[in-house]
Amino acid sequence: MAFDVDGVLTDGRLWFGEDGRELKVFHVHDGLGLKRLKAAGVEVAVISARSSPVVAMRLAELGIVQVHQGQEDKAACFRRLLAACACPPEAAGFMGDDLPDLPALRLAGLAVAPANAVAEVIAAAHWVTHRLGGDGAVRELCEAILAARSEGAGAEP
Repeated sequence: MAFDVDGVLTDGRLWFGEDGRELKVFHVHDGLGLKRLKAAGVEVAVISARSSPVVAMRLAELGIVQVHQGQEDKAACFRRLLAACACPPEAAGFMGDDLPDLPALRLAGLAVAPANAVAEVIAAAHWVTHRLGGDGAVRELCEAILAARSEGAGAEP
């Protein structure tokens, strides 16, 4: 399962201090969801067009090693990740919120959008969370995946 950052793991707003340092807010519930997904054996990756030391620090704290920042072509990065783990696209998921995410979403067997994604992404998604990006949407997806794995095909997504 691969995730965008801005608008998915964060609320999409960019915050800058007076000294020019970038600040981001991450929801602790999303972090625990990612850790639980990893603990259940689901490979977790992050693909972001922007590069941020804050993102690298937070994801390292969560134990996520597949962190790909500065990726303008998210679909190409997603393809490389899938090839590296010999995972067919139909067995992988991607969660994104904005137009640059569409090519990767269209590759994924499970395309997910947070509730506040742009209309084009919502239209392309197989599943849309009830929660907003940066406000528990990732946790909602993680819990749904874990429930589906434990219950079989009866749970969403």
